[in-house]
Amino acid sequence: MTEAVAGESFMLGCISCKRREEVSAETIVDWHFKPDGTDEPYHIFRYEYPLPIILHEDFEGRLEWHGTEGTADVQIGAIFIHNVTYNDTGTYTCTLERTLFLPLGEEHVTIEKIVELTVVPEANRELTAVISEIMMYVLIVVLQLWMIGVLIYCYKKIYAENEAREARKALRETNKLIDPKDTCDGVHLE
Repeated sequence: MTEAVAGESFMLGCISCKRREEVSAETIVDWHFKPDGTDEPYHIFRYEYPLPIILHEDFEGRLEWHGTEGTADVQIGAIFIHNVTYNDTGTYTCTLERTLFLPLGEEHVTIEKIVELTVVPEANRELTAVISEIMMYVLIVVLQLWMIGVLIYCYKKIYAENEAREARKALRETNKLIDPKDTCDGVHLE
């Protein structure tokens, strides 16, 4: 179930890619709409290169082609519904009728995509988005704490190395002050 917000625009997606780009083709895209509570769908839109045609007065001035342009080989058959209303709730069917021009003849392929659309007063955040946002903030805090821990560890290590170096330097200075050839109580040290 796909949700659209009343009063805003919404894109109905319909994608069908060919497996082989080098095979030329022509595609006709048809959109049908079956409102909730009815049994029969009606034809609302048709795209046959290069002309998009709105076929139902309820969608006049509200549908916009957002599919592949500049070629008869349509692979994206998306349309935009502007100013979505509660009456737009229902089942949308995208039908791509593709004619493949193969070396041995033409091959006709029909692909059908169905979109169940529900119109809501305001956008609902999905559970996945909420969990992702929480995880992002938790990860930021954990990484900052880890970075602080690394800085403290490095500072302590550098401080300890500096203290050890100062201690070695002080020991060397102390050893220089004590001359082994000095006599203590008349005894000569060698």
